[in-house]
Amino acid sequence: MTTLAPPPGQESTRRSHRAGPPADGGLNFRARRLFTGPEDDPRWARPALWGILLLATALYAWNLTSITGNTFYDAAVYSGTKSWKAFFFGALDSGSFITVDKPPFALWVMGLSARVFGYGTWQLMLPMVAAGTGSVALLYRSVKRDFGAVAGTISALVLTLTPITVAITRDTNPDPILVLLMMLGAVALLKAVRNGKLMPLVWSAVAIGFAFNTKMMQAYVVLPAFFLVYLWATNVSLGKRIRNLAVATVALIVSSAWWMVIVDLIPASSRPYIGGSTDNTVWDLVIGYNGFGRIFGASSSVGSQGNGASFGGSSGLYRMFNEIMGGQISWLIPFAAIALIGGLVLRGRAPRTDPKRAALMLWGGWFVLHFLTFSLAEGTFHPYYVTAMAPGIAALAGAGGVLLYRAFREGAAAKWAWVLPVAIAASTVWAVVLLQRVTGSGTVYTVAEIVVAVAGIASVLGLLVGRFTRRHRLMGFAALAAIVALLAGPAAYSVSAATSSTNGTNPTAGPSTGGGMGGGGGGMGGAPSGTKSGTKPSGSAPSGTRPSGSGSAPSGTGSSSSSTGESTSESTSESGAQQAGGGMGGGTQVSSEMIAYLKKHQDGATWLLAVSTDQTASSIILESGQPVISMGGWSGSDNAMTLAKLKSLVKSGKLHYIIVSSDGGQGTNSEIATWVKAHGTAVKSSAYSTSSSTSTSTSSGLYRLDASDVS
Repeated sequence: MTTLAPPPGQESTRRSHRAGPPADGGLNFRARRLFTGPEDDPRWARPALWGILLLATALYAWNLTSITGNTFYDAAVYSGTKSWKAFFFGALDSGSFITVDKPPFALWVMGLSARVFGYGTWQLMLPMVAAGTGSVALLYRSVKRDFGAVAGTISALVLTLTPITVAITRDTNPDPILVLLMMLGAVALLKAVRNGKLMPLVWSAVAIGFAFNTKMMQAYVVLPAFFLVYLWATNVSLGKRIRNLAVATVALIVSSAWWMVIVDLIPASSRPYIGGSTDNTVWDLVIGYNGFGRIFGASSSVGSQGNGASFGGSSGLYRMFNEIMGGQISWLIPFAAIALIGGLVLRGRAPRTDPKRAALMLWGGWFVLHFLTFSLAEGTFHPYYVTAMAPGIAALAGAGGVLLYRAFREGAAAKWAWVLPVAIAASTVWAVVLLQRVTGSGTVYTVAEIVVAVAGIASVLGLLVGRFTRRHRLMGFAALAAIVALLAGPAAYSVSAATSSTNGTNPTAGPSTGGGMGGGGGGMGGAPSGTKSGTKPSGSAPSGTRPSGSGSAPSGTGSSSSSTGESTSESTSESGAQQAGGGMGGGTQVSSEMIAYLKKHQDGATWLLAVSTDQTASSIILESGQPVISMGGWSGSDNAMTLAKLKSLVKSGKLHYIIVSSDGGQGTNSEIATWVKAHGTAVKSSAYSTSSSTSTSTSSGLYRLDASDVS
């Protein structure tokens, strides 16, 4: 894709003039190689890599204190720093009443950082920034090995500037950890394909297993490509390939299931309730809420999954290109698709074990499988999920682009005179369309649109003129212009994400397109139908508790906030928490004054308060530094709290306060609300508030319960 890749023989001649290693292989030589790269690399390659890694780190960590993070996961990490039991289970509260709705590996990574360095914004973000930058480095290494330094550099730059990747890496959602683990799996798999040995394949399976313990079934999206590539391209006998895959499958199962098996074997009375499940088992969470429910929209937890709540638009093949998703991920999809097909055709007559074709199959499968899964999923879908697709697009842009450029320049066939210009033109036109969608959103996007159009036209014309006049230098400049044309738009979006605070619920990059998402580098410009825009809670946090820049406890618990979890859109509806909460605090105001009152009158209880939902509990946990019970999980519909369990907690003195709203409820939650109102003592707002607007004798929805109230 650029003349930085010389014809065969030329590069080796140039390298021969570089100084070789000293006889003693000294420390100074090895230190220099860290910055200059291996002897076989072009002189520019390693400095370019360091520049890209520095750029990635800057984008992910810029203005760190402005990052709000995800209060849902932040609270679980904080709880894990107070209790090893909460740490292991991934409990929302340090009393370990209920878990979050994901496995805990990402929480463990952030939690260990917080335990070592203290709890705060940069301590939680450090692993995320490291994961994002590490993924860029891994992609560079993998693509460079098979396609050269130019391809590796382009791939690393594309991944660095993918807008949704910048947005989600500036957040405390688990996705950056997921992508890094999947990348480790891909790198190990390609090594196994090259050398035919078992252990790299086993380590690939283990990496995907840990990815499963980060975000469950999403980690398995790439597995069909992994199995196919190994079975097809590895240079060992078919029988050995099958045996090795069988062993790796066992490793995959063990590394995926060990935590789930341990948790489900522990008696329910001795562990937290599994948030998001219908039967208090991790297995139900795997196959339902975080499994088939995401694909088919079926609900494994009534009310928590709904019919497929989507923040990314309607399902269908056009989803990745709609007004919500287009600017986040689709910039280079046309180029990547053409590069994949062209690259496979170019390697069509290569031997079965050809490593270049194997790599194209892997990254192409990664891209296609994610594209189809995310496009057609009818369950809950958030834009930032597609960061997992970014490595596939980036690898194809670099590897496939270089293959197309070499075929174009070397004149392999007349038909190749059109493939590369068509690929560049297609993504250039699409980039202009995406930028026109945000016309008026700022000068930077107008400038980006002009740059894309001018550079794209110059690239296509330069390539064609250079090809037919045999001017290789002109073709090289045209290839560089193509890189500018294809990355100017994503760069503008990425900078906006890096310079704006991130919305913990739905981080996105770029301006609002009027499609329901975007705005301010990750804020919700216009919420999807039926939802409220993200609001930043008010109040202040106790020293050492809430990460700086993350906001504080909410002034109201029944609405969406900018720092809630990622599970469903129902729980961000204005009244959804009240309805799902079944009358347990769905619409009650929880102020800093109330929290201060609860702490003063906690009287040795384990939990400060019991509320309806996770998003309410998480904000109060970070505000107060005390464990808070979420009785209904994320949307308020989990059966985590029963009347018998509530009575037991009250009778043992582990819980004194519960919030019950004045609206109605159904099922068990309604039974709890009725019992609390009948046996508890209502706490008037005047007991804790001195405000003239609230210092009345009206009920606040807060009730006090003591052992004597339990019959």
